[in-house]
Amino acid sequence: MLMGLKRALVLTYYWPPSGGAGVQRWLKFVKYLREYGYEPVVYTAANGEMPVYDPTLANDIPEGVEEIRTEIWEPYHLYKKMVGGNSKEKINTGFLSESGNPKFTQKLGVWIRGNFFIPDARCFWIKPSVKYLTQYLKDHPVDVIISTGPPHTMHMIALGLKRKLGTPWVADFRDPWTNIDFYKDLMLTKLADWRHHSMERRVVRNADYVVTVTKQDRDDYLRMGAKRAVTITNGYDEDDFKQDGITLDELFTLSHIGTIPPSRNPESLWKAMSLLVKKNEDFARDFQLKLVGKVDVSVRQMIAKYGLDANVNFIDYLPHAEAVKQQLQSRALLLLVNNTPNAKGILTGKFFEYLATGRPVVAIGPTDGEVAAVLRSTGAGSCSDFGDADTLAQSIEVLYRQFKEQGDCRNASSGASQFSRRNLTAQMAKVLDEVVGCRL
Repeated sequence: MLMGLKRALVLTYYWPPSGGAGVQRWLKFVKYLREYGYEPVVYTAANGEMPVYDPTLANDIPEGVEEIRTEIWEPYHLYKKMVGGNSKEKINTGFLSESGNPKFTQKLGVWIRGNFFIPDARCFWIKPSVKYLTQYLKDHPVDVIISTGPPHTMHMIALGLKRKLGTPWVADFRDPWTNIDFYKDLMLTKLADWRHHSMERRVVRNADYVVTVTKQDRDDYLRMGAKRAVTITNGYDEDDFKQDGITLDELFTLSHIGTIPPSRNPESLWKAMSLLVKKNEDFARDFQLKLVGKVDVSVRQMIAKYGLDANVNFIDYLPHAEAVKQQLQSRALLLLVNNTPNAKGILTGKFFEYLATGRPVVAIGPTDGEVAAVLRSTGAGSCSDFGDADTLAQSIEVLYRQFKEQGDCRNASSGASQFSRRNLTAQMAKVLDEVVGCRL
């Protein structure tokens, strides 16, 4: 620990060698917190169930950062036995299925998960974590505790510590709790739904500060009774984009980075691409859609339905550095907003990395939502509504003409620097200063 820094305990389930979107936010905050007066201490699971692994992310952890890892018991091995899965098979997020329609046993597993493991499947880690950390904090006090969820088990651990020790606490919601897009798919009983909402209210009302990634979530939690709430978006790390030898794809590539669950599979996308491929032979020859990451079986079905197999390149999950390289090489980038009731308030983490590339962004989502607002304010791309295949096709066609006539397609983006991880960490440090100052 560096002398003179305040100590911040970060409770996070996702931490290297875990990969995927869930680890990025607090990995980057931890990377830069020392610059703003805080020495992070990270509490995480020693043996958590991770959807993907990316050990290269450990390179971002500053030297000397203390990591506390304790054993966790999760019921996933029982779930895998129930559905007949391989014990080493990873659990996909967001109800994504790569093999077909869910079996009855899979649906039963979802029902059990939603109604008995509350707030989530890591719930058995709450009591042992509170017990362990209570003693640890008595021996090694910190100035502030930060919990980040999902999984919201992390918030319940922080709530237990708050009640025992009174340490200032910031609850960071990377996604909302009961307003998350797949909440309705959990098949909750009235009792389970009540318990989820009750836990959420207790966390929101007892935290000294609530941090969200969207304005909609912030406003929802203020209405729920949060003492103070602020929006600190996700962002991009400038260091990740300092890659030498980047060569743009020869084809006119439109790339999507990340998982595509059923809620991110708009038929307008496939209609628009089919329309362009059929009416323009040059486009059919030059165009390639790159899908980097896991995709739901319904995506492959749509591609086959619209006869687009020859224009789609499936690329499995890549380490983060390689995923960034794919973004930088692409001619344009595809952003899919979940078609769910909370769609207007969704701001995915990959969106801000897209902004950092300088490549045009083609988004599908609410034209009056937060993604569309950022695109308008930065000039980084276009947004078409979920069912508007004609406008989407026109947006892609404009970029293709630039590609053919000018050799490339660029956007007129400005203002992306406000979303750099270093700048966002400065915002987070101000929140920490505020809650720590209240205790002094």
